[in-house]
Amino acid sequence: MSAIPDEKKVVYPFLGRSGIRVSNLCLGTLTFGENKHLGLPGQCTEEDSFQILQRFSEWGGNFIDTANVYGKGNSEAILGKWLERQPRDKYVIATKVFFDMGCENNVNNRGLSRRHITDSVVKSLERLRTDYIDLYQPHLWDDGTPVEEILRTLDDLVRCGKIRYAGMNNVTGWQMQKLVETSRRLGLNPLVSLQQQYNLACRESEYEAFQVCKAEGIAVMPWSPLKGGLFSGKIKRNSVPTEGRLGWVAEKEEGRQSQALPGYSSFDETIFKTLDVVEAIAKKHSRSMPQVALRWLLQKDVVTSVIIGARTLQQLDDNMGAANGWALSQEEMQQLDDVSQRPLPYPYEFVFQMNKDRYNSSISNYHVQSQ
Repeated sequence: MSAIPDEKKVVYPFLGRSGIRVSNLCLGTLTFGENKHLGLPGQCTEEDSFQILQRFSEWGGNFIDTANVYGKGNSEAILGKWLERQPRDKYVIATKVFFDMGCENNVNNRGLSRRHITDSVVKSLERLRTDYIDLYQPHLWDDGTPVEEILRTLDDLVRCGKIRYAGMNNVTGWQMQKLVETSRRLGLNPLVSLQQQYNLACRESEYEAFQVCKAEGIAVMPWSPLKGGLFSGKIKRNSVPTEGRLGWVAEKEEGRQSQALPGYSSFDETIFKTLDVVEAIAKKHSRSMPQVALRWLLQKDVVTSVIIGARTLQQLDDNMGAANGWALSQEEMQQLDDVSQRPLPYPYEFVFQMNKDRYNSSISNYHVQSQ
């Protein structure tokens, strides 16, 4: 592998209103280790994972995201084994909590109760072989636990030093605002980030959740930025992949939201028109389609760091090529915005349209999206 010129390496924005800086591309580790519970093919061996981590570090990457549920602990364990050999303070490590880790006959082994969070963070620290977690994130909203209990528990973990910051994953707009207001009312350490699916085929979070983040200075970290391979350049009109992970998804018609579905059979003209524009812009810049899709996210003002995944060093290097050293023009950004935008439902279309000339800098620090 060739050395990476400094001008092409990552940049380091602040993580929301916190004082910590992270690489603008974050390495996601869902592909690390055996992952039988999801049945995903093409997972990385420990050796492959170490090579990807090392190459990511050579690119200047310092932000790594995992979850306790990835491989039922395998991902955290592999990352921990690698991290133990590195200078710990060089890296910002993020992990998550919510899902059942496989403890039989234990109804309390799921969700965001104080008990489950505190038990889970101890086990994550053991697997990661570290004394602290930089960013700890509930994996999604929990209808079964009071918001106050969740936030007080996260705040306690910050105060006792087990975690440095807390963030959130996978919420609706009202849920994000509820978390913000409750934290403020109780005088707790605020949430600094929101990890949410965001890509050229999944933009619904722009309606509300990201407006909360803009108003409150909360960092957005998109996951599945290529929509499970949709923007890999391998999907064409009237053509279904037959090999690799995309072929596996196509065969199973797998319906997880992170994949390039709900089903190849239901792809509509908006998807294919978006793919056409991404491909045209990629050719113009002599870039790959994934790099264009990633660059579109990186140039969104609400986005701090985009979570990428890689199963090979070649995939990693291609994705990292979006980090710095080039940019989409304002016109190209608008092209991608326009072609991927779906009709806004009520009340969003009505509210945004009626407020498009009502921006008041004295009462708001963000522009209401108008279409």
